[in-house]
Amino acid sequence: MTEKILILDFGSQYTQLIARRVRELNTYCEIVPYNKLPTLDASVKGIILSGSPFSVRQEDALRLDLNTVVGQRPVLAICYGAQLIADQLGGQVDRSEKREYGKAALTKIHSNGALLKGVPTDSQVWMSHADTIVELPEQFELMASTASVEVAAFKAKEGAFAAPVYCIQFHPEVTHSLDGLSILRNFVHEIAGCKGDWTPTHFIEEKIVELRKTIGNERVLMGLSGGVDSTVAAELLHKAIGDRLVCFFVDNGLLRKNEYQEVLDSYKVMGLNVFGIDAKQRFYDELAGATDPEKKRKIIGRVFIEVFQDEAHKLKEDIAWLGQGTIYPDVIESVSVHGPSVTIKSHHNVGGLPDLLKLKIVEPLRSLFKDEVRRVGKELGIPTDILGRHPFPGPGLGVRILGDITPEKVALLQEADAIFTKNLKKFGLYDEVWQAGTMLLPIQSVGVMGDERTYEQPVVLRAVNSTDGMTAEWSRLPHEFLAVVSNEIVNNVKGINRVVYDISTKPPATIEWE
Repeated sequence: MTEKILILDFGSQYTQLIARRVRELNTYCEIVPYNKLPTLDASVKGIILSGSPFSVRQEDALRLDLNTVVGQRPVLAICYGAQLIADQLGGQVDRSEKREYGKAALTKIHSNGALLKGVPTDSQVWMSHADTIVELPEQFELMASTASVEVAAFKAKEGAFAAPVYCIQFHPEVTHSLDGLSILRNFVHEIAGCKGDWTPTHFIEEKIVELRKTIGNERVLMGLSGGVDSTVAAELLHKAIGDRLVCFFVDNGLLRKNEYQEVLDSYKVMGLNVFGIDAKQRFYDELAGATDPEKKRKIIGRVFIEVFQDEAHKLKEDIAWLGQGTIYPDVIESVSVHGPSVTIKSHHNVGGLPDLLKLKIVEPLRSLFKDEVRRVGKELGIPTDILGRHPFPGPGLGVRILGDITPEKVALLQEADAIFTKNLKKFGLYDEVWQAGTMLLPIQSVGVMGDERTYEQPVVLRAVNSTDGMTAEWSRLPHEFLAVVSNEIVNNVKGINRVVYDISTKPPATIEWE
């Protein structure tokens, strides 16, 4: 990239939001753990220090050698980052007499400066901290306060360091900070000097040049899922190397109704060199009796690798690279400030294929969030029926069928899910929802049909709205719509007698049930 902002992550729940906001300013940025600062080459125009669940007063607080960033590039320190700078450079940080959490107003701005340019003196900001800065280091001066916090923003005095340093106690990345995006824009564009020209067109042009340089005249093998990520990654590779890209589309028996043939047809229309592989029975045999969610994921991942490996060995062409549709949330969730994060779930696009097949790996989208992938796909001209499809888990219906998996349960869920999806489109709600799916529960509930009592399975409808899947809010679907879907499922899918709707957010729940 020609220019970027580095975000040093101290473990804040909001770190990803900082990146999202910077990207909204058409500026590329990367999140890196605070203790793994890369070499600051010419592309790094500014550095942002994130918040943290830690306190700088703790013995095990996350600390950084500030000489590696302060004075090296323009710095914006947020919440914990601001307290860290105050604490390490001679100021004082104490526990607040009362925790300040939620909305606050900037009651006065003592020194506008470049960071707060255009920000009104009563601007609403979002606070989330238990400590407070009671004394500034001598190299700094106050910028803004709130009714309950004297030091809400401060900056380095003119000439104190070789590059500007701005510190704020509030979170500009959260939408409750009404002028937060303007503050970030001031830092990214005015203070750090980024041009803000990182657009889908710019990304595509740079990525194609990079792929051609990296791959040379070698061939790439890629597994497609039918989803947005792998499709956009494949199209980028196709633009870069043409028919030297070979694609596999594996039917693992856990796809949505009619999905295998419909997606295969779409890929052929796009001109991709795709081989369809029917491996349903192999997956069903291996999954028989498995009920633990993580075990199921690992079986699905392992069998996919085995099928992929078997089919790859049939190819006559020499393959040097394995293409993957990894996107930035996959990268973020795989690493925390303490190293590998606690396993919430296994990602389907990380496995042993590169080593087993002795292939190098290429991931064209690993720097993009989901919505950015869609914008790139639109710029590439990918058909809307693929580009507009809801995200779908790598293990497919395998993690939407709670308990053991059988072909009969798959068929049952496919029918119910098809009714849900059909009606979302019919009622004009499909594009209003970020992701929707149906879950089959491993229990039976009592019901009445005609004069007979039934004991059949319930299904759960799940629909959420999100930007990139890192957080999600349940979709407020109309009751009339839910009634139509419920009635149609119960009346048309024998074996299901109850339909419920999931109203959980992420966090604390996840989007999928397993």
